[in-house]
Amino acid sequence: MAANAIDQTRRMLSLVTYLRERPGAYVADVARAFGITEDELISDLDVLPLCGTSFRGGDLLDIDTDGERIWWHNADDVAAPLRLAADEATALLVAARAVTTLPGLRESDRQALLRATAKLETAAGDTAGASSRLSVTFESEGGVFAEVDRAIAERRRLWLRYYSPARDELTEREVDPIRLFAVGHTYMEAWCRLSEDRRTFRLDRVAAIRILDEPSAPPEMELRDLSAGLVQPAADDPEVTVEVAPAGRWVAEYYPHDKAEELPDGGLRITLRTPDPASLRRLALRLGADGRIVAPEELATSAREAARRALAAYGEER
Repeated sequence: MAANAIDQTRRMLSLVTYLRERPGAYVADVARAFGITEDELISDLDVLPLCGTSFRGGDLLDIDTDGERIWWHNADDVAAPLRLAADEATALLVAARAVTTLPGLRESDRQALLRATAKLETAAGDTAGASSRLSVTFESEGGVFAEVDRAIAERRRLWLRYYSPARDELTEREVDPIRLFAVGHTYMEAWCRLSEDRRTFRLDRVAAIRILDEPSAPPEMELRDLSAGLVQPAADDPEVTVEVAPAGRWVAEYYPHDKAEELPDGGLRITLRTPDPASLRRLALRLGADGRIVAPEELATSAREAARRALAAYGEER
């Protein structure tokens, strides 16, 4: 599967630590250690000198290579401890205080966060006083989180009104909650009584929720390994090809894919697999003139028809 910018960023963060501990490391050895080709490593090394200790213009990484070995000339300079600027400290303090009020947070985690916040306030000095005048609250999603967390603890069934972006509709269903987890957003994994199958629900798409008197009794099942992300296409999932213009290249960053081929106009031809190809119609509508589904043909046709219906509805409203 082709690597995306997120994978490359994670690799380069590890690469910085690796190179600092191995002055003059050989290109071949480093590439082998990271499981990439030497060309991919050289590409990473071309980006690293554009990075530094601060977006405000701190020292840049002075890293170069002669094609055989890698040299980092200012490793000690950029390794000096960094100090938080006023706006950075304010953002951290506001966020930390907000999280401590999150419904469903374990008390041990809340206390640990409060201790860390107190230390940060001491280090921030006057900035801490300014940040105390700002506040962030988690309303809708926080309330849903609390209800789900309670239902799991009490082993009770939930009623949901849930927005499904794939079908662009609200559905009502009863579910037996299994667990809460976060992968970018916060999700509930549950056994859905409507579909009689395991389903994943994003909490910010829950329009209404109610704990029922019925006991929760999901069937015995093995929990999915989410270490590779929420979406993990299988080799036998249907293959879909999408072509995007330069403005749509972000698709390759957010959707796991098998390959992304460069197009003459600077766009990409992206090949990916998904258990639900119809869900990509919404992606096509979002892309508009910046992308289209190429294959399979029936999916491309249905996406075009969905776009025509959307345009017709817009015209009627005007």
